[in-house]
Amino acid sequence: MHQPPKLGKLALVLSTLFAAMPATISHAADLSDAPVAPSDDMQRIEVSAAHLRSERIELSPKVGTTVYTIDRHMVDSLGQGEGTPFDEVLLRLPGVAQDSKASGSIHVRDDHANVQYRINGVQLPESITGFGQSIDTRLVDQIDFITGALPAQFGLRTAGIVDIQTKEGTRPGGRVGLLIGSNSYRQPSAELFGSSGTFNYYVSGSYLANSLGVENPLATRSALHDKTRQSKSFGNLSYIVDDDTRVGLMFGTYVGHFQIPDNPGQAPGFSLAGVSDAAAGTSTLASAKVDENQREVNRFAVLSFQKSMGALTFQLSGFHQYSELHYAPDPVGDLVFNGVSSNSLRSNSASGVQADASYKLASEHTVRAGLAYARQTTHSDNTVAVFGTDDSGAQASTVPMTIIDDSGKTGRLSSIYLQDEWHPLAPLTVNYGVRYDKVSAFINEQQWSPRLNLAYKLSDATAVHAGYSRYFTPPPQELAAQSSIDLYRNTTNAPEIGASDNVKAERTHYYDVGVSHQINSKLTVTADAYYKKIRNLLDEGQFGQALILSPFNYDRGYAKGLELSAVYTDKTWGGYLNVTSQKAQGQNIISGQALFGLDELAYIANHYIYVDHDQKLTLSGGAHYHFGDSQLSADFLYGSGLRLTPDGGPPNSGALPHYTTVNATLTHMWKKTPVGTIEGRLAMINLFDKSYLLRDGSGVGVGAPQYGPRRTLYAGLLTSF
Repeated sequence: MHQPPKLGKLALVLSTLFAAMPATISHAADLSDAPVAPSDDMQRIEVSAAHLRSERIELSPKVGTTVYTIDRHMVDSLGQGEGTPFDEVLLRLPGVAQDSKASGSIHVRDDHANVQYRINGVQLPESITGFGQSIDTRLVDQIDFITGALPAQFGLRTAGIVDIQTKEGTRPGGRVGLLIGSNSYRQPSAELFGSSGTFNYYVSGSYLANSLGVENPLATRSALHDKTRQSKSFGNLSYIVDDDTRVGLMFGTYVGHFQIPDNPGQAPGFSLAGVSDAAAGTSTLASAKVDENQREVNRFAVLSFQKSMGALTFQLSGFHQYSELHYAPDPVGDLVFNGVSSNSLRSNSASGVQADASYKLASEHTVRAGLAYARQTTHSDNTVAVFGTDDSGAQASTVPMTIIDDSGKTGRLSSIYLQDEWHPLAPLTVNYGVRYDKVSAFINEQQWSPRLNLAYKLSDATAVHAGYSRYFTPPPQELAAQSSIDLYRNTTNAPEIGASDNVKAERTHYYDVGVSHQINSKLTVTADAYYKKIRNLLDEGQFGQALILSPFNYDRGYAKGLELSAVYTDKTWGGYLNVTSQKAQGQNIISGQALFGLDELAYIANHYIYVDHDQKLTLSGGAHYHFGDSQLSADFLYGSGLRLTPDGGPPNSGALPHYTTVNATLTHMWKKTPVGTIEGRLAMINLFDKSYLLRDGSGVGVGAPQYGPRRTLYAGLLTSF
C-alpha cells in the first residue's frame, strides 16, 4: 500500500494518494492549545474516538483515484484563515477553476457544479442557494478532495468528491475571533468544544457583513448596492456507546442576505407609464438606484449510527435538508431596464437514508456495499410583471400585467452499490464494482454503472493508477423546473422558441490515469490525465435577473485535461504548485431550448462549442516560512480566462484576458497569555490590485459582467481558552 509522504509542518498540504485504502487518523482531534493532563478515562475516550473515526474513513475506498488533502494548517495559512469562504479554499487544488458567485463559484475538471459534498462520510443533498457557501470553513479538520474514475460507492455528483472530516472536541475549550477588512468587512466567530464522560461536542457559529457580497459589475474597488449579511452555525455531537459503537448528530444552518449590485448609466429598455420612455432614452429611475435583493437559507441535520463487529463495519445515517432562495426584484426598475419583474421563491426539502458497510472477507478481499434513498419536494413560486407585445414582439402597452407562474414536484433518488477491493499481488490493488442509480422527478431514468480501478506500487517512491467509470448524473431537481412558456405568449417575457424539453440525466464514460513520485523526502510530484465522453452533457446558466441557475443539455460532449502538482516541505518552510490544462465542448442543445435565441440554437445544433465555464489553463501555488511563533505565507491564482462570445462571432468562441492574483499573510502566536493563546493575522488579498474580469456578460447563459475583487486588507485576532 502506498502511503503519502509525511508533510510535517507544511502549511499547504496537497498530497496525492494512489492507495488501496485511505490513510487512517492516528489521534483524536484536540482543539485546545492549553496543556491538560488527560485522565485514564479521557485517554480511553480519545483512543475509542480515533479508532471509530478510522473505521468510518475505512468505509470509503479511494483505490485508483486522485486524492488531494487539505488540513487545518493549510486553511490557517490563507489570508482569511478559517474565515475563508469554502469555495476559495478549494481553489488551491489542481483541476479547480474560479468563477463568479452567480455562475457557480468553482468548476472541477471543466464541469459545471456536479460536486458532491460529504461530511463524516454522509453525502449532503444539494442546496438551491446561489451565492452562499453554507459550509463554514472553521468546522474543517481535514478535507479529502477525490477526483478521477471513482469507485462504485460514489455516484450522482462525480466531478469531485469533497469529503470533510469535522473537528471533534475531547478536552474542554473554545475559541473566539474577529476578522475585519476593507469594504466594511467584519466577521465575528466562536467555537466551543469539550466532553462529558463518553459524550463529546463541537459547535461553532459566525456572522459576516460587508459591502461587496457579489462580484462588482464595474472595475471599481467598491460596488453600488452590494451589501451582504450572512450567518452560519454548525454542531457535531457524538456519544461513544462502547469501543466499537458511536451515535452522532450533525446539524448546520446558513442564512444569507444579498443586495444585487447596480450597473450605473444604463439606458431604459422599456417604457413604463409615468416612469420611462425607451424611445427617448429617459427615465425618472436611474439604473444606479435599482433595488434588487436575494435571500438564501439552508438547514440540514444528520443522525448517524456507526458500529464495528470484527470484520464488519457499517454506518447508517438519516438526513434532512431544507433550502430556499427568494429573489425580490425592484418592481419598477426591473420593468424599466429588463421588461420583466419576477418575484421568485424556490424551496427544496429533502429527506433520506444512507447506509455503507465494509466486510473483510479474506486477507485479499474487502467487500463493500451500500444504498441511498432521498425524497425531494421542490416548489417554484413566481409572480411576474410583464408588458404586452404585438405580433412582431414590440412592446404594445406601457402598463404592466401580472402573471402567476407556480409549480411543484416531488422526486426520488435511489442508489445501490457493491464492490470488492482485491489484492492479487503485494504491489497491486484492484477495486471493481457496480452501482445502480434511478431518478424519478421531472424525468424517469436509470442506469447500471460498472467501475474498475487499479493501483500499482512500482517502488517505495513511485505509484501509478488507472481507472474506468460509467457515470449517471441526473439534473438537480431544485433547478430543473421549466416555467410555463405558454403563460408568457405575447409578452416581453416570451422566449424566441416556444418549446422546451425536460432536462435529462448526463451519461459519461470516464477514463483516468496518473502517477505519483516522491523525488526525495521533501519533494513529491504527481501527474493525472483524464478523458470524458459524454451524452446529454449537463450545463447551467443564468438566463434572467434572478441569480438562479437553469440547467440544460447538450446532446453530446467531451472533456479532457492534464493536472500536474508538486509539493515541497522542509522543517521551517514549504510550498506547492499546481498546473491544469483542460478543454470541454458540447454540441446540439436538446433541453431547455426556450432559454436560447434562434440563431444561437441553430449554430450549436451543427457545431461543437466550448462550454461557457471552460478555461484552458489554471495555475495555483503558494509557499510559507516559519520563524519563531510567526509564519509568513503567500499564494497566487492564475486563470487564462473563461469563455466569451465576440460580437458577431460563434457562441463561447472567445476567451477573456488572463489574470493573476497574489495574496500575502502574516500570522503570529502569543502563547500562555492571561486570556489563553492569541493568534494575530494581517493579510493582503490581490496584493498588486489587479483589475480582472471573471465574466463579461456575454456567452451562453451568462448574466452581467463580474469583476474579481480589488486589493483587500484583513486584520484579525483569535483567542483560544
